[in-house]
Amino acid sequence: MHKNNWVCVLLIMAGIVIGGFIGSLFPSTWLNYGQSFGLTQPLVLDLGILSVTFGLSIRLTIAGIIGIALAIIVYRLM
Repeated sequence: MHKNNWVCVLLIMAGIVIGGFIGSLFPSTWLNYGQSFGLTQPLVLDLGILSVTFGLSIRLTIAGIIGIALAIIVYRLM
């Protein structure tokens, strides 16, 4: 049986979102412990007519890692 890689990507994204949601439900527990990285100030490109703002910030928490692990386990069991 051929497994679709897009299903794996979608499951991992869902695991990140659900893990982040669970981490935000319990803000003072070890589940919400993590690290944030990315651009602290957004990058602005002003071309006169068009102005584009770039920004990226990623927060990786224990709950998100658990969500990713569970998503990979679910994908392997499919």
